[in-house]
Order: sequence, then C-alpha cells, then structure tokens
Amino acid sequence: MFSLPKEVTIIEVGPRDGLQNESREVPTAAKIDFIKALQDAGIREMEITSFVSPKWVPQMKDAQEITEQAPAAGRQIVLTPNEKGVERALASGAKAVAVFVGVSDSFNKKNINKTTSESLEALTPLIRRLKTEGLFVRACISTAFYCPYEGKVDPENTLALCRQFADLGVDELSVADTIGMANPLESHGLFRDLKRQFPDTLIAAHFHDTRKMALANIFAALQAGVDRFDSSAGGLGGCPFAPGATGNVATEDVVGMLHRMDITTGIDENRLLEAVSVIEPYVASPVTTGMYTLYKNRNED
Repeated sequence: MFSLPKEVTIIEVGPRDGLQNESREVPTAAKIDFIKALQDAGIREMEITSFVSPKWVPQMKDAQEITEQAPAAGRQIVLTPNEKGVERALASGAKAVAVFVGVSDSFNKKNINKTTSESLEALTPLIRRLKTEGLFVRACISTAFYCPYEGKVDPENTLALCRQFADLGVDELSVADTIGMANPLESHGLFRDLKRQFPDTLIAAHFHDTRKMALANIFAALQAGVDRFDSSAGGLGGCPFAPGATGNVATEDVVGMLHRMDITTGIDENRLLEAVSVIEPYVASPVTTGMYTLYKNRNED
C-alpha cells in the first residue's frame, strides 16, 4: 500500500511564475481578475507577482499595483530578488516574501550575475530583516535536480543549500525541478531526505512538465511525505534563464489527480477551470492541458 497524505496544499504560481515570461503584455486588470478567480476556486496560497527589474522582466512592471489591489485571501506571496525588491515589496504592504537561489553556480550567474554563495551572502541580512519584521519567508531553490548548463546536480549540494536557508529561519523551502528533467526515483529520494532533515520547515515541491513527468514526480514526492506543491493554472510559465524549460505542471491536472486519489485540496475543480478561461485570452499560446481541454470540449458540446 502507498503511504499518502489525506490533504494537500496547492501553492498557485500562475500569476507570477506563469505570466513572467509571457511575450504579450497582460493588462493589470486581467491579472487581478485571474487572481480573484483563483481565490474563488478555493486557492489560499499564491505567488501573485514579482518585484524584479522591469528592464529584465517587463511583464512584472505592475508589481506594486498587483500587491496593493489584489483581493486579500489567504497567503499572497511576492518574489523579491534583492534589497531593492524587498524595499518595494514592503512599501506595497506585502506580508509574505519569496527569495530565490539556484543550486548551480552557472544558472545563478545567468539569472542574477552572482554565484550561489554570493547570492546567499546578499540575501542573509534581508531574510533576517524580514523575519524580524514578522513576514513569512519562502526560499525558492532552483535547479535542485538538473541545471541547463551543468547537467545533473548532486543532491548533497541541494540539501546543503536548503540547510543554510533553514538555519536562517525561512518558513518554507520550495524545491524546484527547474528544467523538468527529474524522474520519480530522484523526486522521492530528494524529498524523503528533505522531510527527514528539515522537519520544522515547510517543504514544497515545484515541478515543470518538460518531459511530461511532473505528475509522476508529484506522486513520488507524495509518497516521501510532501503535502505542499507549487503549480500553475493552465500550465503557464517557464523560466527565461533556463533554455528548454517548458511550463509548470498545471494546477487543474494536479488537483484532478489528487481528488481522484481521495486527497482533499479545498479547491473547486470547475471554478479552477473557469479561472484558466479568464486568463487564456491574454496569453500567447492556447491552453492545452488535459483537464482544461476536457472542460472546453464539454462546454462546446
């Protein structure tokens, strides 16, 4: 018999990770409508925007407006890459902040022009400040399994980086298969070790669906004791600094799988699919995820 949790928390990343690399500018009002529709579906934890430089990620230039105008429902997380981003997030009233570092030096340099250790050094005082001010801090660990430039990443390097963040007192570790190359054995092994080594830290798994392995990797992580998963409505997303990385695993497909295994999420599937329909007209490519395709076909009949 499988050992699986009875309840899972979904951390929706569509409004941030899903839209950050969109080639078409998505209006602020459409983003807020998307966030509200996701909340109406029952999602209570969500990455809503990113306080990055508009020069590098123009889609996120409205981060302040999103943070100030999005309806408050549950935990709304904003990504902040550096001190300037933290200052902007705090000024906008953010209560939950995500920081990010890649395990791979090569990925980190391509992303923010720093090595992993240099990035951690720069983030250390920011994390301490955020915790002193009572904010929820989420550390996003990129290239936890594979790097587009260096290949397979040693799991011990991932665990060591997670240890440094845990020692700083972060509330959550979101550990990502950034380019979607992990397999279920690797997923189970790493998340088993993470759950054992960091019992007092929230652990979330973040999978991309490059090789259509995301659901299998989620099932493996469930067996390792993980009960928190990042996903993106419509399967939107992809990392601009990770060549070949396709979208995040689709929230509707993850929720559909979990519900059919009698694992509760608190999310209404029909309203979730309606939320996808809210954002689909604004993105460059049509949404073709399994559950959403069934939803569209059903509504067209």
